[in-house]
Amino acid sequence: MVYDILILGSGPAGLAAAIAARGRDKSVLVIGNPWQDSPLAKAERVDNYPGLPGRTGLELLEELFRHAEALGTEFVTGRALSLLAWNGFSLTVGSQVYQGRALILAPGVVRQNKYPGESELLGRGVSYCATCDGMLYRNRPVTVVGLSPDAPQEANYLSGLGCQVVYVSPHQPWGLKEGIPYIKAGRLAVKGEQTVAGLEADGALLPCDGVFILRRAVAPTDLLPDLETEEGVVRVDRRMATNLPGVFAAGDCTGEPLQVSKAVGEGHVAALSACEYLDADP
Repeated sequence: MVYDILILGSGPAGLAAAIAARGRDKSVLVIGNPWQDSPLAKAERVDNYPGLPGRTGLELLEELFRHAEALGTEFVTGRALSLLAWNGFSLTVGSQVYQGRALILAPGVVRQNKYPGESELLGRGVSYCATCDGMLYRNRPVTVVGLSPDAPQEANYLSGLGCQVVYVSPHQPWGLKEGIPYIKAGRLAVKGEQTVAGLEADGALLPCDGVFILRRAVAPTDLLPDLETEEGVVRVDRRMATNLPGVFAAGDCTGEPLQVSKAVGEGHVAALSACEYLDADP
């Protein structure tokens, strides 16, 4: 199925966008972590959301989710791994690919510092998607940098393909297949000239042909390298349109203030703009 709108992010901006888009009778798929994992859910009291003072963040999110769900929004829980912008948008989540005619970015603030060498060798041995690129490294040594809850399963998958896997993480992994070496390390750097030659972990070099860096979320600019940013946030106009046709953004990813009401308003505007974009090119 090709959805009218894919929404990346299940926080207040993404849910508000889904509500507005369903109000315009567009088919909508929201992709993201469980809404209960949103930073807003940890707020004990929200007093500045107009008309609904004193609610907990969890209560606000649940009402937004129930509203979107009741209108027919579909949801997929998972981490977006890669995005192909051609004849619409194809978004890979786990082993599944979802297609949409327009895209709304609402991932919140993706806080991640790149490791030395990561950006320079992206696509030349550095990957964010085991499912996408694992077969390229069959019978070859790879290192998995486990920073997400599902990283051990991704490492197991690579091992099942025949990759020679070493798992590196600052935290003890749960569910890692017996026989996969685990190295506890926090200071990492990707090494290599034209292609990856290894991963330096706390000063020790681990030779390998590929490094899979598995974070909880992939930054929008990693999914869309041509996406324009300004001072670290996605650049949008008053319609919440980005520089890329059919791509809109809303919420914390567009910058301050990091407030629920701002995120909800931007999500609503982004959805209406996406609907106008689709209606102009049926």
